[in-house]
Amino acid sequence: MAHGDEATMTYGAARASPVRLFFDLFKLRIGLVIGFTAVAGLAITPGPAVGGWRILALALAVTMASAAAGAFNQYVERDLDAVMSRTRKRAFVTGRLVAGPAWLAAITLIGAAGVLLAALVANTTAAVYTFLGAFTYGVVYTVWLKRRTWWNIVIGGLAGSFAVLAGAAAVTPDTLGPLPLALAVVLFLWTPPHFWSLAIAFRDDYAAARVPMLPVVVGIPRAARAVLAGAVLMVAASLVPALLGMGLVYLAAAAGGGAYLIVKAAALARAPDRQTALAAFHASLIQLTLLLVAAIADAPRDA
Repeated sequence: MAHGDEATMTYGAARASPVRLFFDLFKLRIGLVIGFTAVAGLAITPGPAVGGWRILALALAVTMASAAAGAFNQYVERDLDAVMSRTRKRAFVTGRLVAGPAWLAAITLIGAAGVLLAALVANTTAAVYTFLGAFTYGVVYTVWLKRRTWWNIVIGGLAGSFAVLAGAAAVTPDTLGPLPLALAVVLFLWTPPHFWSLAIAFRDDYAAARVPMLPVVVGIPRAARAVLAGAVLMVAASLVPALLGMGLVYLAAAAGGGAYLIVKAAALARAPDRQTALAAFHASLIQLTLLLVAAIADAPRDA
């Protein structure tokens, strides 16, 4: 999952409490979701039972790796953040935190600790997926792609998929069954319409920073139609797990949340503006929350 929280917050880093500063720097809103996504991947994977403490520890490991990637994103993008109105109060921009080798080392150590924890409480395969999720967001998306191509968020969407696979690998490290693979595809397809909705709402920021997000490259009307197409594709993919063993609770969540998302995405395509874009963005968050909660609650019990 490439990560929409960065475009919805108005940071008050210059006045923020240490707790808020920590929470925002490490993008723990999205980090906690990524950790929860790993739990969903674990829950739906058939195989031997995993102890509760190991589940919590794996969620913490994935969250730590994601948090390190989020902080690294802010470290690298402080020049862009200074230009964009919604991010110019981030800590590395205001000077409350001074970017330098010490912070880079701390971020690296947190990420490495998350990967190591995944290896200790699960296995090497889960640790590799945990690393790949953080690497995809921190390096592939942030460093390699974001400033170069509108494909940035499409490829960056693999970050959320790796969280699913990390959870699945904690159960069956040697094989990936159809259910976790299907959910990984859902996470991959979820990210573009989610983030493009946000990019439409904040197109002027991206244009000012010369970041080639889709609305900047092709214009808002075409980007809005891409959001609708992506939403339809993602909702269709979200129904596949119901054909692979998920129950009625999951099916109801996927269908209900998906219908709501499509309605909001269609409204955006008809009248693309900031209000309809933010409505589609929030609808995508609601849908993802429903999917993950339902996946955990309704996982096949013979697993």
